[in-house]
Amino acid sequence: MGKGKSLPFDKKGGVVAIQRRLLTSNAYIGLSPQAKALMHLMHVHWSANHPVGYGVREAEQKIPCSRRLAMRAFKELEAAGFIVLVEDSLFCSRTQSKTRTWRLTWMPCWRNRPPSNDWEEQRRA
Repeated sequence: MGKGKSLPFDKKGGVVAIQRRLLTSNAYIGLSPQAKALMHLMHVHWSANHPVGYGVREAEQKIPCSRRLAMRAFKELEAAGFIVLVEDSLFCSRTQSKTRTWRLTWMPCWRNRPPSNDWEEQRRA
């Protein structure tokens, strides 16, 4: 679709689409409800230009859940091959802090690379 055009059902200018084969896969079905929610929340922030910045604090607020459950959801998505850590977080009171950044393996990478779909390989092993 051309720039500035939206789908007929998309009146507000944003659609998040996900592969049907991913949604029906054993890898996805086996995820906890918190991990599934986190996966979709991270997908909303995906861009072809940079990795997704998403942290535990934001996850626990948006899901909503405890800090422990939010951390477990990140670990679960990482272990299942849905996300890969690109850069770890940094907290410094003197300089600007930054959140962890992630690559969503079912989406194209910001470096013009196709999706790696690591989640498919994880369940075969």
